[in-house]
Amino acid sequence: MVVVWSNSAKTELRKAYQYIALDSLQNAIMVRDTLIDSTIELSKNPGKHPADKFKKDNDGTWRAFEKHHYRISYRILKDQIRIVRMRHTSRSPLNY
Repeated sequence: MVVVWSNSAKTELRKAYQYIALDSLQNAIMVRDTLIDSTIELSKNPGKHPADKFKKDNDGTWRAFEKHHYRISYRILKDQIRIVRMRHTSRSPLNY
């Protein structure tokens, strides 16, 4: 299974990297790489994380996990894992 990031999730990853890099380039690289590696790992076991509790009417294909204070929401599709959203955990969750 291939992992595909939505444009909005890629934008949030870029913003997070830029914000962290203001304080520490080394930490920015580490957080970015860890988040990307965590999503790549999903191709081996897409169901390893719990169902996304903020997704209304979740049919079980919407999942989420937290890493480095970022919440990654993804959807398991037939031939891909779609990274839908990335948000810092200090921000209020959005229902979708």
